[in-house]
Amino acid sequence: MRKVLEKCPSCDGKLDVTQLSCPSCGTVIQGQFEPCPFCALSPADVQFAMTFVKCRGNVREMERELGISYWTVRRMLDDLIQQLGFEVEPVPEADATVQMQEILEQLDRGEISAAEATEALSQLKKPMSQ
Repeated sequence: MRKVLEKCPSCDGKLDVTQLSCPSCGTVIQGQFEPCPFCALSPADVQFAMTFVKCRGNVREMERELGISYWTVRRMLDDLIQQLGFEVEPVPEADATVQMQEILEQLDRGEISAAEATEALSQLKKPMSQ
């Protein structure tokens, strides 16, 4: 089954769900319905959320399952939290220092490129400067 469209293909405006129907009996319900917040997520974000639930919220387990660093998982989780409409608490500076060290170690081990390291380091500076 295809995902519900979130934006108008003509003008890019927000679409409202106005009709629901039962494929078993043909009942049709009309009105204005609010889509669930998860419906607006990309397939990759939905998969990430499913992995989070599968791992029972254990970020270290997600790190192993997804094959990415702990801090990448944390950043992706923060992005998901924001997309769902919640505020993300800024990373304390001590955590940011540990994160910077991890990024530099990944770069040194060749696990990430210089461009990826630069992007990751710039993402760390954003919460600290707010």
